[in-house]
Amino acid sequence: MTQKNIEMKERFINILKETGRDGIDYVIEALEESGFFEAPASANNHLNVEGGLLEHSLNVYDEAMALKEVQLRFRPSLAEALSDDQIAIASLLHDVCKTDLYKKTLRSRKAVDGTWEKYYGYEIDDKAFPAGHGEKSVIMLLQWGLDMTDDEILAIRWHMSPWDMPFQSIDIMKNYNNAKRDYPLVPIVAMADSLAANILEGKE
Repeated sequence: MTQKNIEMKERFINILKETGRDGIDYVIEALEESGFFEAPASANNHLNVEGGLLEHSLNVYDEAMALKEVQLRFRPSLAEALSDDQIAIASLLHDVCKTDLYKKTLRSRKAVDGTWEKYYGYEIDDKAFPAGHGEKSVIMLLQWGLDMTDDEILAIRWHMSPWDMPFQSIDIMKNYNNAKRDYPLVPIVAMADSLAANILEGKE
């Protein structure tokens, strides 16, 4: 683990511990044992490197905190619904489903000199627990005993929905629309995730 990754891991753990949430120590232990801190954020896209998932999670947290400050300028009454603890739980843990999703694989690519070389990349292997994306993260956290609010559960559950909705049933779309309307944390985390993946982690 690089020095940068060590520092990110310390920051990640400290933010979660500051929530004082019941079950958070076991969650951190489970993340450690399952390889969360070494996992990539994707197979072929943003931060597809060792420690990428950790960096992405912190980026989503930072984006969510910035979005919160902007929204509170317009609607100070949202302070309780967008508490620091809820943003920490929902943003830092929204992608725990990816902990065991990517497997290292040996691939071939053409080098600059035109010769072929071997390198390690990642491929998706979702056979272990094919429960979806946001749903899987929520299930894992609840199995690990984390005490979560409804806002956090829904924000994690629906964080990919702006991209998934065109492929969903009318009932699922209705649930998502109700969630983003009634729970401000839902659109905050979804937007933070998008900004992190597409801007912070995008190519310069």
